[in-house]
Amino acid sequence: MNSAYICFRLEAIGEFAMRIACIGGGPAGLYFAISMKLRNPGHEVELFERNKPDDTFGWGVVFSDQTVENLMTNDPVSGATIRDEFTHWDDIDVHIRGECIRSSGHGFIGIGRKRLLQILQARARELGVALHFETEASDNLDDWGGYDLVIAADGLNSRIRDRYEEHFGVDSQVRQNKFVWLGTHKVFDAFTFA
Repeated sequence: MNSAYICFRLEAIGEFAMRIACIGGGPAGLYFAISMKLRNPGHEVELFERNKPDDTFGWGVVFSDQTVENLMTNDPVSGATIRDEFTHWDDIDVHIRGECIRSSGHGFIGIGRKRLLQILQARARELGVALHFETEASDNLDDWGGYDLVIAADGLNSRIRDRYEEHFGVDSQVRQNKFVWLGTHKVFDAFTFA
């Protein structure tokens, strides 16, 4: 999960209750909100997302087996739901120049992005995170003075990252794309690059 600007260790956060705002309701913002409530149920955590709960941009999400283990360690409840609902592959098929090359023993799982968001939203609600959808969040951090911690998890086109580019030391480069992620309902025997 990327795009969340986290500059501290989660373990240190649990010591006192804070008022926390997560800007962005994608996987990064949702998982951070869940993690904060797990560290200290006394945290008042609010998440602000400009889109509707079931809106998503992208097709699917893939995690390695190691990532799933990390999710299970952090939150066994959402980790088990994610593990049980994902499709699992041990093999990777690479199709190139009319040939298929299979590599085994990798361990990946994949799921539709919308379903992942539903799982994380349900877990966040269960833990008491206040989810605000269809809500524009200010990109001016001065407007968030009532919060002890503000997390910018507003995605690839982050307005907060753009506004505070110099402060964050952002170095973005736009390059030609030689890879595209496409969605399908077809079930594959292996994680497939074609």
